[in-house]
Amino acid sequence: MKKLCVIDGQGGGIGSTIIRKVKEAFEESVEIIALGTNAVATAQMLKARANRGASGENAIRRTVPQADVILGPIGIIMAHAMMGEVTPAMAEAVAASPAPKLLLPLSQENVAVIGSSTLPLPKLVDELISNHLRRLIGSSIDLTGR
Repeated sequence: MKKLCVIDGQGGGIGSTIIRKVKEAFEESVEIIALGTNAVATAQMLKARANRGASGENAIRRTVPQADVILGPIGIIMAHAMMGEVTPAMAEAVAASPAPKLLLPLSQENVAVIGSSTLPLPKLVDELISNHLRRLIGSSIDLTGR
């Protein structure tokens, strides 16, 4: 079973959307670990049906090296992103993890990702699953309607 780490901060809305859609697509064939930069984000991702969850810098630093895939907004690889919630150690741990990282081009930072899509979050997550995650998981199940 593949271990997916979904990382989010602030209110956990992006991570919750990712988790709900991944659960719809893969059901219980993947393990989803919610990693929040804070307890509120983790709680919201657990409500979205993550299998396990933990919060804070040490949880992220210790968990991402064992992940098969890391999912989240692009800010999780930028020190001081998400209004300072992403510490330099968190960003370094995520970037250094050998796991493939599927990052959504959503940012409140002073960063523009040129050529990125302007699709709304639910459509971006559908694209993440259909065009990238499905290939990494190796599943032929297609519950996204594509």
